[in-house]
Amino acid sequence: MKVLITDYDFPDVALEQALYQAAGIEVVTAQCRTQDDVIDAAQGCDGLLVQYAPVAAKVFAACPQIRIVSRYGAGFDTINTADAREHGVWVANSPDYGVGEVATHALAMTLALLRHLPWYDRDIRNATWNFGSAGRMERVSDMTLGILGLGRIGKRMAHIGRNSFRRVIACDPYIIDGDFPAYVERVSREELFEQSNALSLHVPLNDETRNMVDASLLGRMKPGSVLVNTARGGLIRLDDLTAALDAGTLDGAALDVLPVEPPEYDAAIVQHPRVLLTPHAAFYSTVAEKELRRKAAQNLVDWMQRGRPAYVVVEGRAGSNTN
Repeated sequence: MKVLITDYDFPDVALEQALYQAAGIEVVTAQCRTQDDVIDAAQGCDGLLVQYAPVAAKVFAACPQIRIVSRYGAGFDTINTADAREHGVWVANSPDYGVGEVATHALAMTLALLRHLPWYDRDIRNATWNFGSAGRMERVSDMTLGILGLGRIGKRMAHIGRNSFRRVIACDPYIIDGDFPAYVERVSREELFEQSNALSLHVPLNDETRNMVDASLLGRMKPGSVLVNTARGGLIRLDDLTAALDAGTLDGAALDVLPVEPPEYDAAIVQHPRVLLTPHAAFYSTVAEKELRRKAAQNLVDWMQRGRPAYVVVEGRAGSNTN
């Protein structure tokens, strides 16, 4: 078997190479940015290990020997799963790495906004030392934390946030009532946006959720509320978000993810004084990074040795290395 690591932003891929060497798998690496790049680099490869490179019908048609694509990450929106299913290609991911890191990052961003920490820091660096310089501030323990999406990370966010907030509410139409923790109140999407003082997004990016957070939903939020996104940049219409910030509907926003990464650094959202940004880093700790890489890479080994990966997104044709 031969595997292409299509692209990566880690310092190296020694971990993956050692895992594949032990399994008797040949591995090649590239830094693909387009489907054409993937096609050029994937000649003779049976599987792909992908970070950000796009993979869709064009790749599957040009490289019919590819039988499995595994992605670094819980999300898999860079892979067209419908095209993979049509071509009988397995798709796998690593959905349960870094859950604690992302939830902790989201809560840290939430509390930083509510306590106005970025504004205090900015003011002090501009020679202003005054507890009131960052504006009016309410007590967090009187507030409601809202969570959109109650999967692994959303549940962890609810668990670690419940002791800081008076109330935790959530919306997830795909979770049954019995899977809602007792301390989380189920609400509709509209109620979530209307009742939350702080709202954290934890849903995947797909046709249903793309640009979901728009002017109509943002307009429902309480004056002085905050929005946090550690999920996918494409969930929010950024023009609508900046308009809500400018209008004072939102007190602040914290974004770990953007529709285009890295962004144009003169973009309105990047330069906005009420926006806290981190560089798609919510997943990161040294342990989580290794877990992510090991699980994503192991999917291809499992497929070769057992006929299926551990973390199946799309079930391809049976058996490894078959057309």
